[in-house]
Amino acid sequence: MSTHEVWYVSYGSNLSWARLNCYLAGGHPPGALRAQPGARDPRPPAEDRPVELFGRLYFWGRSTTWAGATAFYDHHTAGPTAARAYRVTVAQLTDIAEQEMHREPGAASALEAALTGGFDGAYRAGPGRYETLVNAGTLDGLPMYTLTSPHRVDSSPHATPSEPYLATMRAGLAESHGWNREAIDRYLGRWLPAGAG
Repeated sequence: MSTHEVWYVSYGSNLSWARLNCYLAGGHPPGALRAQPGARDPRPPAEDRPVELFGRLYFWGRSTTWAGATAFYDHHTAGPTAARAYRVTVAQLTDIAEQEMHREPGAASALEAALTGGFDGAYRAGPGRYETLVNAGTLDGLPMYTLTSPHRVDSSPHATPSEPYLATMRAGLAESHGWNREAIDRYLGRWLPAGAG
């Protein structure tokens, strides 16, 4: 189990510390329809920081966890996207990613090996949602990785998230960036389908 540190960068519901912690310690996020088993190493992140990603946020698909669309990140299309970087171990990020992919976290995997070795650009762990890991640069000398879909913003039919999902994002944006509700709604309104939110 790799203890090498990296930054996991979230731009969706994991902006919320309480939601992210369910991937580490296990538990049922408020408003979600399913619980998470947690990571092999359940310790909280060593640190977290507000960051801004170059690419663009969009909402797509229908989540069995949230009963609505979820957020994705297109690193090829200019944004910017407000995000939160959590300093975790490679093993923790692997287990977060496995749970995002609706797989049980477990023993060392090809994904853990790829993160341990590091990579530029993107690494595809599979064809599904959140199975593409993107290297988003460095922070304090450590690589930043985020999870997204292999699809581009202009090739994905945009959809509306559920209110519990948006509430979780709003909480995370307030925690990480210190924004008030007006600023949060203005930001989300740039990316939500017309009439949503």
